[in-house]
Amino acid sequence: MNPNVNWVAAISFYLLFTVGLIIFVITPALEKHSWVNALIFGALFGFFAYANYDLTNLATLKNWPALISIVDIIWGTVLSASVATIVYFIAFKLG
Repeated sequence: MNPNVNWVAAISFYLLFTVGLIIFVITPALEKHSWVNALIFGALFGFFAYANYDLTNLATLKNWPALISIVDIIWGTVLSASVATIVYFIAFKLG
């Protein structure tokens, strides 16, 4: 693990991830008037995105801990579901 965070890369990831959530999760959920869609598809979006990264690392990097992959995939799933649902309610209230 790199002891120094590459902030440009980290911020870029979260900005792109947020745009993906808006395009693929929040906007469709608002069109369907369904917070459940925001929750479920937000969770799936996070799961697939984080699993892609973590499983690639597990497959290609020497000594990459499986536990890190599991925890990070869970984190991405919960974070994405939470953010998508919260933003859905905010947007629904403002709209």
